[in-house]
Amino acid sequence: MTNRLRTLDLEPSFRNEAYKHLLKAWQLDLLRLQLSVVREGARVIINCEGMDAAGKGGAIRRLVQRLDPRSFKVYRIGPPEKWEQSRHYLYRFWMRVPAPGEIVIFDRSWYGRVLVERVEGLAGEAEWQRAYQEINEFERWLTDDGVIMASLWFHIDADTQLKRFEKRMNSPFKRWKMTDEDWRNRKRWDDYIAAAEEMFERTDNAYSPWHVIPANSKKYARLAALKAVVDTIADRTPPATLENIGLERPEIG
Repeated sequence: MTNRLRTLDLEPSFRNEAYKHLLKAWQLDLLRLQLSVVREGARVIINCEGMDAAGKGGAIRRLVQRLDPRSFKVYRIGPPEKWEQSRHYLYRFWMRVPAPGEIVIFDRSWYGRVLVERVEGLAGEAEWQRAYQEINEFERWLTDDGVIMASLWFHIDADTQLKRFEKRMNSPFKRWKMTDEDWRNRKRWDDYIAAAEEMFERTDNAYSPWHVIPANSKKYARLAALKAVVDTIADRTPPATLENIGLERPEIG
């Protein structure tokens, strides 16, 4: 089994004074690529997963901040509706596959089957074990059909999570984010780490790679997420197109 999370450097070096400049540069690169996606009729899926309070929402906001709102969608995935429970768990994602010229971001995704549903016992062992093959085949079908895809995992340590939980509880504007489920999930930290590590081992592949984002620093995580998305789309964009749109792709370290 992989050991990505336990060995991950969660405190990477970062030139904090350059954050605004780098944020704008990476956002403009993503905007240029979005315009290329629209012109070429390409399709993009970005999955965002991670530990609770790891900063997925803030990173997603920075991903889309400068984009044309007509050609991207963000789906926040929670528990399936009652009518969805009678269908295969991938059904609701099939229904949200991007149209030509569209970028789709999933805030939580089909990986919930091998994460929260596994850990919380919402799926039986036979179901979540079978899901690794189902997910790999699902992603292969999409990418063989031309969809550009990548998955981001935002990771923090347990102490940072606790500090963010307490900060939320102490803020009248953020307290709504906290539920009993968040505290219950925290008690099963090691189980979620084990599930994530097995997920990386069994679903990471060249056509739909995982990008593990150190997220103890929210600013670093936002830039790293932008870089991962830009690099994913750029690596699958014809060289002639890249020359015409003039990407900067600066360093963030």
